[in-house]
Amino acid sequence: MELTHHIDPNDVGPNGRAEKVSAGKLHAAQYIVALILIVLITGLWRLQVLGADNFRALAEANRIRKVPILAPRGRLFDREGRLLVDNYPSVSCYLLREQVKDLDADLPLIAQGLHISVEQIQSTLRRYEIAPKYQPIPLKQDISPDEQAFIAAHRDELPELETLDEQRRLYPSDGFAAHLIGYVGEVSEQMLNDPRYAFYSSGDVVGRSGVEQTYDALLRGVDGSRDVIVNSHGKELGHLGQELATPGKDLKLTIDLDIQMAAEKAMEGKNGALVAMDPHTGEILAMVSRPTFDPNQFSVRLTRAYWNQIITDPNHPLLNKTIQAQLAPGSTFKIIMSFAGLEENVAQTMRVVCNGGATFYGHFFACDKHHGMVDIDHAIPWSCDTYYYTLAEKLGIDTIARYATAVGLSQKTGIDLPDEAAGTMPSTQWKLKNFHDKWFAGETISVGIGQGATTVTPLQLARALGGIASGGALKRPHVVFPDEVPKEIEENILASYPGSGDRVIPITPDNWETITDAMAATTTTGTAAAVHLAGIDFAGKTGTAQVVSHSAGATSLGKGAERANAWFVGMAPRRNPDIVVAVLCEHGGWGAEASAPLAAQVINAYVNKQRKRDNNVRIATTPEPAKPTTPTNEAPTVPSAE
Repeated sequence: MELTHHIDPNDVGPNGRAEKVSAGKLHAAQYIVALILIVLITGLWRLQVLGADNFRALAEANRIRKVPILAPRGRLFDREGRLLVDNYPSVSCYLLREQVKDLDADLPLIAQGLHISVEQIQSTLRRYEIAPKYQPIPLKQDISPDEQAFIAAHRDELPELETLDEQRRLYPSDGFAAHLIGYVGEVSEQMLNDPRYAFYSSGDVVGRSGVEQTYDALLRGVDGSRDVIVNSHGKELGHLGQELATPGKDLKLTIDLDIQMAAEKAMEGKNGALVAMDPHTGEILAMVSRPTFDPNQFSVRLTRAYWNQIITDPNHPLLNKTIQAQLAPGSTFKIIMSFAGLEENVAQTMRVVCNGGATFYGHFFACDKHHGMVDIDHAIPWSCDTYYYTLAEKLGIDTIARYATAVGLSQKTGIDLPDEAAGTMPSTQWKLKNFHDKWFAGETISVGIGQGATTVTPLQLARALGGIASGGALKRPHVVFPDEVPKEIEENILASYPGSGDRVIPITPDNWETITDAMAATTTTGTAAAVHLAGIDFAGKTGTAQVVSHSAGATSLGKGAERANAWFVGMAPRRNPDIVVAVLCEHGGWGAEASAPLAAQVINAYVNKQRKRDNNVRIATTPEPAKPTTPTNEAPTVPSAE
């Protein structure tokens, strides 16, 4: 048999001979095919093995929605465990953008059902434009039952609407203790740029002032979540499980509800501040700032009308005047002057003849009365300006500043509340640093009676005078008991709210007795005699601080916005007091008439409560407001009206 070899025409080259594929080309082709297979197999392995959990989670997300369970904020109680701030159940409406293709078409129906305008919804959407698509957008908080029914009835038409159960803040009515407690609100974009709010997201509720802000990390708790099975339209079909929320920590405040109520009543209709403190511990017993605001307005969506109302009020209702009002202390500063004069061994033997004022450095400085011969024992209760003009000249500004700084002026106290002000205590160095000019001796005279560049807050003044009356022991004020707070958070708060803190300043016992006895005389025979409390060792110091130049004369209080500010700092008992109360009535006139009666009411309430607790049934009487005094040109046997 003859074998015939057939040649494929495609294998014939141009010269008519058959060509063979070289071994090199064949091997190269095999390597390329093998490499492609390896890449394909590796990709399949990564997708099906390494990425299995990720794709499984994505697949689950198509049918499972994680719904947050918001943690209720911790409640606030007074020092005796009486409830001050609670929570109430509420329902809010959120928008799920991933559940809708054409949101604009649904806006009119959503606006109608939720009783809000289309423009308001569009404004909300713009605020969350850069937020992740999966993040729910709060459309309306604290929705009504009929709005909840609308969402339920239109579940198929509007799958993008979701309701969420929340706990909202319920604050006392009428702005009771509002500045101390503070309020909560939605975290702002500016706050989100602050490292302190790194763990917050748009829409989160956060403490915005007062205790709510300082202790937000404790009060807010930890949110939980529940897994809900949904269909392609977002409709819930069932539940898989949940992680419960951890409620925020309840906190006990140092304020006494009874004393706070007495303080609120005393300040009703006034413009100013009142703070009561236990000088032994620094615990704040009451804190009132007027005018006040309603924190309940902030716990839901703040209306533009209410916001405009409070920010345009010339009396600044959002300002916590107990720690932020920086004003001249007037004659209450004379206690610090007396402390400096006695410790410098100047005031013990100093006697001054007051003929209605005196001339210093070519300028006449007025006093409100002709007091005649005045020594330190009468200078405090009579509040003789001439005496303290003379004392200021003898001491000099830097000596005065050294003692004032020692008792905490021109420094924050370190109270655990945000935005405390430091005030100002002038000195030669202070003027050189701030004005690049030297201090003139004539400027010291006004400082001697708490005028000039000197400014304080009511809390600073209460702490300073309470510390002097306590033999030099000054405590850091606080509104939450330290044992309520974990150690690491307490350390963070101390670092975040620095101040002069706890300190002891030396006071000679004889000088201490002189000052405290003179302050007690203020409420018996001195400027505050009209508010004397029978049976109570009640001491204090009045102050009237002019808001215009003192050159007009001490008897000119001014009118309207130029009327003098009225001060009073009172305590009981006179030495090592259990309570000290500072009162500021802005543009109130004489401290003896406007502020002293208010402090007396609070101290009266405090002492009576202590006596009842000790089974002592004797109740002190509430003083009547002081009657205006008439200036006289005669050498006095009665004190001034300050």
